[in-house]
Amino acid sequence: MQKLMITIGLMCACIFANAQCSELFISEYVEGAGNNKAMEIYNPSLNPINLSAYRIVRYSNGSSVPSDSFQLSGTINPGQAWVVVNGQTVNQQNSPACDTALQALANQLGGAYPDPMYMNGDDAVCLVKVGTTRVIIDIFGKIGEDPGTCWTDVFPYTDIAGAYWTKDHTMQRKATVMQGVMVNPSAFNPTLEYDSLPEGTWTGLGTHTCNCPTGINEFATNVQLSIFPNPSANGMVYINASASITQIQIINTLGAIVDVITVANQTKNTIVNTSAYTKGLYTIKVIFGTSGFLTNKITVQ
Repeated sequence: MQKLMITIGLMCACIFANAQCSELFISEYVEGAGNNKAMEIYNPSLNPINLSAYRIVRYSNGSSVPSDSFQLSGTINPGQAWVVVNGQTVNQQNSPACDTALQALANQLGGAYPDPMYMNGDDAVCLVKVGTTRVIIDIFGKIGEDPGTCWTDVFPYTDIAGAYWTKDHTMQRKATVMQGVMVNPSAFNPTLEYDSLPEGTWTGLGTHTCNCPTGINEFATNVQLSIFPNPSANGMVYINASASITQIQIINTLGAIVDVITVANQTKNTIVNTSAYTKGLYTIKVIFGTSGFLTNKITVQ
């Protein structure tokens, strides 16, 4: 009976996770200096999703009606992310061009002003699915609320108190979040679902760690992986595998991706420079193309 109950519990948990992991959501928000703005959309489902039915919609400065919107295009594969970046390429009076290094990470560039990619930390931004009706599938911020300069981490989460979160920061969705906010919140507490990173942190754009199943299974025994030295005390970690490595992700204890390394020529051996990482425990995720990945813990001293 106990085994039966455990099995039923696991089945229910799986069904619940799959129900959550069925629709796109906002996985990263970049609000930087000038027009260095970006948004990442993640596909947590097991199927490719055509973006032609989706729009990014902005509610500016506390407006309760849409101020502007942007049409998405292309296709997001399962477990993949889609990056939209402010598209301004020429400096204008009081409106500098977006950093070309940030634009280089984009799958799509935003349109001319006014456009959602001109958000300023006090704008609610939504991901909307358009069909016979418009359905909000994720909300960043609170529609109809002007928080002042930005939303913060202390109730009532406006700029009355607390540290700035949605202005001059990059915010990454926690790995535990498996679906978007579909109902306008009574209050927007950014700390509940996001990790805050310093202004100008773009290294995580284009990849996202999520607890949803992605259809890419972790290897069990058919790939050998060695990571040394561990702990890393000299700023270097050597990675050797029996399969070709395509990418390495370094994930901190909060579930935020702090570094993404693309491995050229899909070699089986590579080196990770840990000298810039804060001392502590990390998860290292070694990805072998679309066929799978392995994870391990490393300590940086």
